[in-house]
Amino acid sequence: MKSLKICLVLAILMALAAISLSAIQSRDELSLEEDNETTYNDETSDLSPAETGRELTSLRGGSLRFLSEIKPRVPMTCDKYPRVCRAKGSTGPDCCKKKCVNVMTDRLNCGKCGKKCKYSDLCCKGQCVNPRSDRKHCGSCGNKCKKGSLCVYGMCSYA
Repeated sequence: MKSLKICLVLAILMALAAISLSAIQSRDELSLEEDNETTYNDETSDLSPAETGRELTSLRGGSLRFLSEIKPRVPMTCDKYPRVCRAKGSTGPDCCKKKCVNVMTDRLNCGKCGKKCKYSDLCCKGQCVNPRSDRKHCGSCGNKCKKGSLCVYGMCSYA
């Protein structure tokens, strides 16, 4: 029992030592990076790394980038670029409120932009239909009931 307590105490001490060493290393790296930046700024005055042909590197191996060098990516919305909606993988060929949709099947834009179907309705071929009672779209779009049958609760049944 006593040896177990000793092992536990040693494990805790080793963990604390590792944490404190990593904190000291990161503080040292930070001060070296600050020294490196001040030397760089003194040598080149107001020139950026692109203008001087030099690239800054950190002690960790990666190159440093400035936020001003990163160009923001402008989203391609269909109101400015309508061909985006016809691209492969698009959600639909039509543009409604800066979004690509299919007005033939979209419940929020059924037949035209902004035309919403009721909660229980579906958009089938650009028209809002109730799939629980519509004989041409019984249960789902395009599911026609045979002559003499009715659509009851989304299922074709004979009278």
